[in-house]
Amino acid sequence: MEPSFFERDASIVAPELIGAELHVDGAGGIIVETEAYEPDDPASHSFRGESPRNRAMFGPAGRAYVYRSYGIHWCLNFVCRPGSAVLIRALQPLSGLSEMEGRRGRNDPLLLCSGPGRLCQALGITIDHDGMSLFEEPFRLKEAEVPALVSTGPRIGISQATDRPWRFGLQGSAYVSKRFPA
Repeated sequence: MEPSFFERDASIVAPELIGAELHVDGAGGIIVETEAYEPDDPASHSFRGESPRNRAMFGPAGRAYVYRSYGIHWCLNFVCRPGSAVLIRALQPLSGLSEMEGRRGRNDPLLLCSGPGRLCQALGITIDHDGMSLFEEPFRLKEAEVPALVSTGPRIGISQATDRPWRFGLQGSAYVSKRFPA
């Protein structure tokens, strides 16, 4: 995967990330769920412009944007064009299972990385990762070997722009945070 992959609209990048592999310090798996956020999107952190909190969203494509949700959970996003990003919502765990289980205090693979907060806890993602390149340690990204079959649906946990079908998931995956409408 090259940095130019991310130099596009998040709504194009998000479904193409389904089936790719993400690893952080050796722990990770297959990306099975994403959401897209664009600069003109009222649900996006960039909608009102750049701030200290969302500065990474306005930086170079191919960087991590990490923020705290509800004051509790870290959330990992991949920066695309300025002001746009893809939220990584769920992974199918493949490697570093014992580390992920230890961080989460659980051993059910279906619950390790199903949801952005769980995913970050399992991978050890914190604000320290904000602004880091996705092409350098501790990150490792690998494109899907074959294009994935992707389900599309409404985004989760937002109150604005709920009509945009910018949630994407690996069709039939048991590891998504919430099932997609049939």
